Amino acid sequence: MAYITLFFTALAAATLLPAYSEILVGGMVTQGYSLWGIWLWATAGNTIGSVINGVIGRQVDRFKHKRWFPVSDAQLEKARNRFNRYGQWSLLLGWLPIGGDALTLVGGIMRVPWLNFVVLVAIGKGLRYAFVIWAVLQASGTPGSP
Repeated sequence: MAYITLFFTALAAATLLPAYSEILVGGMVTQGYSLWGIWLWATAGNTIGSVINGVIGRQVDRFKHKRWFPVSDAQLEKARNRFNRYGQWSLLLGWLPIGGDALTLVGGIMRVPWLNFVVLVAIGKGLRYAFVIWAVLQASGTPGSP
């Protein structure tokens, strides 16, 4: 049950919802859960959450001219230009606490091919969770083995 909770917490954390999976990851590491299991479920949930952002981004052009739409054409154009400057490789930074969710949303707007999107986002998310697990192990002195 803890891994499923971690999965959905990590998924929510990758969307625009206010959620933080690092706290749960840290708790599970110190409680002796499988490090591989923690890494796998957190990475999978966070990656799928970013895919949801990408799907939403792909729908932006359908709604951008609606009165209720929260982003102006100028803001969308600015986001597109920034994304084009660094290209799809910027999706490796989708894990960043500030701007990472927006990157995956813009990746969807820019229609990055799904395979590239998922692979790049998963690499970034996986490295982030590996670092979080390592940092918790170092800070707590918890002996960990995969």
